[in-house]
Amino acid sequence: MISKLLSTAIKLWLKSQVEKTEKLKIKIDSGNRQILGGYIPAVYLKSDYVIYQGLHLRQVELQSFNLRINLPQVVKGEAVQLLEPVAIEGNVIIEEADLQASLASPLLLSGLTDLLCEILATNNIDRPQQKLSYYSLNWQEILLKEEQIIITGTIKCNHDRQINKINIHTHLTLANSHTLEFFPLHLEGLSDLFALKVDRLSLDLGSEVAIEQLSIESGKLIFVGGLKIMPD
Repeated sequence: MISKLLSTAIKLWLKSQVEKTEKLKIKIDSGNRQILGGYIPAVYLKSDYVIYQGLHLRQVELQSFNLRINLPQVVKGEAVQLLEPVAIEGNVIIEEADLQASLASPLLLSGLTDLLCEILATNNIDRPQQKLSYYSLNWQEILLKEEQIIITGTIKCNHDRQINKINIHTHLTLANSHTLEFFPLHLEGLSDLFALKVDRLSLDLGSEVAIEQLSIESGKLIFVGGLKIMPD
């Protein structure tokens, strides 16, 4: 009874965090006595489709262990909250069509802007974020090839309205568990605006990320690894 109540509460909380989810399944591995103490040894989650802040995810399978939650408040109908940091492990599959549908996602747009800022910073261009604020970016297409990502769009100067095409063509691998490596990296479009010379770029995602596998195959981007989630 308690396990079922908690499972329902977690489902409701997850659905409040995402825009859409399909075939969401949750399994809680815990006894009633442990749950009453606010402790959950393991939670398993699977969904065939998730939209989170505009980011489309084709398949999500996650598991987490040793959770501490606010059970007294949950029993009163309040939302589930983590009381301690928790590590989440699993895999996520994103298809090419999902990336295309995610082009307006704040998360994806922020990631692409960060990538351009890192490219400018690598070329010793001061205040790259401020420099890019003088331009309007319009990303139009993302293609997935074997171990390659091709991103195309336009960049328009807000001052003289001049429009240039922009094209990022790169292989994507792991330098380590929390660092993405773009090599070889080919960039067209920004060279008309800035003096750039870059063919390799490393992007650190932070120590809370631990990616075990990253691969691009058959139009799919596959992540296997973990992430530490901090309490609100």
